Amino acid sequence: MIVLALSLILVLIFAVLSGFHFYWLFGGLWGLDKAIPSKGNDANSLAIPKIATLIVALVLLLFGLIYLEKSELIDLQLLIPKAFERVASYGLWIIPSIFILRAIGDFKYVGFFKKIKNTTFGKSDSKLFSPLCLTIGLMGILILLTD
Repeated sequence: MIVLALSLILVLIFAVLSGFHFYWLFGGLWGLDKAIPSKGNDANSLAIPKIATLIVALVLLLFGLIYLEKSELIDLQLLIPKAFERVASYGLWIIPSIFILRAIGDFKYVGFFKKIKNTTFGKSDSKLFSPLCLTIGLMGILILLTD
C-alpha cells in the first residue's frame, strides 16, 4: 500500500514538473526567473536551449510513467516492448540517485551546499527545489526498500 501511495505521489510530482517544462517550452514565462541559476539577479548564467527544455520535459514524463507502472495501476508492458521492464528496473534506482545528487548540488549554483545563495534562483532553490529533490529521492528509495 505504501508503494502505491508513494508511486502515485511521484507520478503527480513528475507530471507537474513536466508540465512546467512544456509550458516554458511553448513560451510561458511564469516562474522561469526562479527556475534558472544565475550569477546575480540580473543575468542568467545559463541560456537554456529549447531542445534541452523539451528533453527535460520528456524525461520527467518518462520518470512519471516508470512510477505509474510501479504503482501497478497500469501495465505498460502491454503497450511497450519488453525492454521497458529493464529500463524501469534500472530507473527505479537511477531516479532517486539523480534527485539526491541534485539536492546535494554542484557546490556553486544548485543544491543545499551551493555558494551562490542570494539570487532569485538561489533562494527558490533553498526553499523549494532542493527540498523537493531530496523528497523525491527519499521517496524513491523508500519505494525500493518497501517493495
